[in-house]
Amino acid sequence: MRPGTRETADEGVPGSVGPPASVARRELLLVLALSLGASAASALISFAGSLTAPGGLADQAARMNTSAAPDRPWLDLAWQLFGIATALVPVALVAHLLYREGAGGLRVVGCDFRRPGFDLGRGAAVAASIGGTGLLLYLGARAAGANLTVVPENLPEVWWKIPVLVASAVQNAAVEEIIVVGYLLRRLSQLGWSPWGALAASSLLRGTYHLYQGLGGFVGNLVMGVIFVLLYRRWGRVGPLLVAHAMIDIVAFVGYALLAGRVDWLPTG
Repeated sequence: MRPGTRETADEGVPGSVGPPASVARRELLLVLALSLGASAASALISFAGSLTAPGGLADQAARMNTSAAPDRPWLDLAWQLFGIATALVPVALVAHLLYREGAGGLRVVGCDFRRPGFDLGRGAAVAASIGGTGLLLYLGARAAGANLTVVPENLPEVWWKIPVLVASAVQNAAVEEIIVVGYLLRRLSQLGWSPWGALAASSLLRGTYHLYQGLGGFVGNLVMGVIFVLLYRRWGRVGPLLVAHAMIDIVAFVGYALLAGRVDWLPTG
């Protein structure tokens, strides 16, 4: 395909045939129950707890990438790598299901190495346009008392800290974009959902599993979900979205590690 031409997202192609509807429905529910659906339920419970806790949301912290064994760095590293690897199991399951369907695995949703320049270029542009806006939204929501203080990392100062944060960011991107965009939209289309209904479901799910951060996290990720679905339908690939998401999280995780306590504008927990 020539540079700049548009790929059509598979989930929008008439005649995209998947498993029987009853099987597809059960499969989709099981995949979500093992991954982002469970995360959404957990985030709802966490948000309810934050709302009912003493003090305002901004006085509480949402912690990510925390240490599992602060005084035992090698054991801590083993736990960090274990967590990253097990979080990717649902992605491997989705790849298996799409391959068994005869769709060519993750290639059907545009997660491959066919167009690395396209994926990197478009992904970097999306990250640059969304990342700064997301930071401003977070700071504004926290100042308004609608968001918890997000602590992107709380790892000890060890040699593996930055590599683990980068790996965690890539893992987050892979799980979210492959499952909540590529796979979810494909299955909902095969189940007869309208394009707008599928967009709403994908975006609402993305916003909900970020609700543990507060209302700012919910709204920001809901809007991000709408943008990502529209871009996926335009480009027919999750590759650029995966790159964009990974870049945004890398900047958030590593940037926090480098700046926390050194600048006045960055809240710390």
